[in-house]
Amino acid sequence: MALKLYGIRNCDTMKKARAWLDSAGIAYDFHDYKLAGASPEDLQRWCAALGWEKVLNRAGTTFRKLPEADRADLDEARAIALMQAQPSMIRRPILEGQGILLAGFKPEVYAGALNA
Repeated sequence: MALKLYGIRNCDTMKKARAWLDSAGIAYDFHDYKLAGASPEDLQRWCAALGWEKVLNRAGTTFRKLPEADRADLDEARAIALMQAQPSMIRRPILEGQGILLAGFKPEVYAGALNA
């Protein structure tokens, strides 16, 4: 499985992750989930492996602007429905490949996971 980087093109963290991968010479396919969305299967797989709390971006303005009723009493199913409806609520980037699934970007974590 080739590496796939999921996120939103104009996000500053995404720009850092892409620059890091490019400078390390690591090939990847980019999936902009703001434009192309994220499939329910992807979201379920990420949440099963990482936990929905790590995949849901609660710090972003999209989540913070939700009515309190939508933010209260979240569970995995409700979180996945929110992320599917509003992909900006998905933490970024998500990096997925053979034996690799990472949420967020930290250069040292990428270096360790990718042996770079």
